[in-house]
Amino acid sequence: MSLRNVFRRALGLGFIVLFAGVLSGCTYRYQVGYFAPASEEKQISGVKLLDDGTVLYVRERLEIGLRAMTDAELNRRFPQDSHQGLDSTNPYTYGNWVPIGESSTPSRFTVFLLSVKNYTYPKMLVDPSNLTIVAKNGRVYFPWSRERIEEYYLPFIQGYAGNTYEQFERRKDILKRTLYPAHQFIFSGQESFGYVVFPRLDDDVREITVYLNNIVLRFDSWGRPAETIDLQYHFYRDVKKVYYPLLVTSQPSSPK
Repeated sequence: MSLRNVFRRALGLGFIVLFAGVLSGCTYRYQVGYFAPASEEKQISGVKLLDDGTVLYVRERLEIGLRAMTDAELNRRFPQDSHQGLDSTNPYTYGNWVPIGESSTPSRFTVFLLSVKNYTYPKMLVDPSNLTIVAKNGRVYFPWSRERIEEYYLPFIQGYAGNTYEQFERRKDILKRTLYPAHQFIFSGQESFGYVVFPRLDDDVREITVYLNNIVLRFDSWGRPAETIDLQYHFYRDVKKVYYPLLVTSQPSSPK
């Protein structure tokens, strides 16, 4: 074997050892994207996809849409409440806060925009508490009510005065105005919009089905449901495994 070949083999072995050493000093974390609609073929009959990412169910002149929101969209929706780092008062996100060693802001919740346009039925009801997320890997998630979200923020209050209390009240005000209203009838010719909040989904969740059950289309003369339907919306997201040096794997504890 020539001296040149011996040198090449030694150099190649050296690179392998070096690469193994680098990997031994690294770890990986999941890097998750945001949810996007699955293809129209995977949706139920009567559903179409809009350009803005809304999965829209259409029945005559009734439309019930569900759209997965990104943190960037939610920050743009509340710009004055999303630019003060950890003091941001956007109740749906961490604002523009980026943890040390990270390149982006983590998600606080999983948020959907629920929209209903009723131009068909005299009176109908869509209850956001009847939404359920079922992941392909078997995990199940339930929506949070306004009271549950406010309870989540209570530990941040340092006495019922001062900046932290004002931040809490600001978050409550935004939630009151923008969450999808519970137990509110939608009469003919009316539309209703609002956010539905779920806990942050686990990083290993890639495909989900969002079930919206017990939509009341008609009531009898006694005010009892006479006709109901159940809907499904299918979404997916990209989840990648990203390697990090051990020096940057220790993260500051995220605020709750």
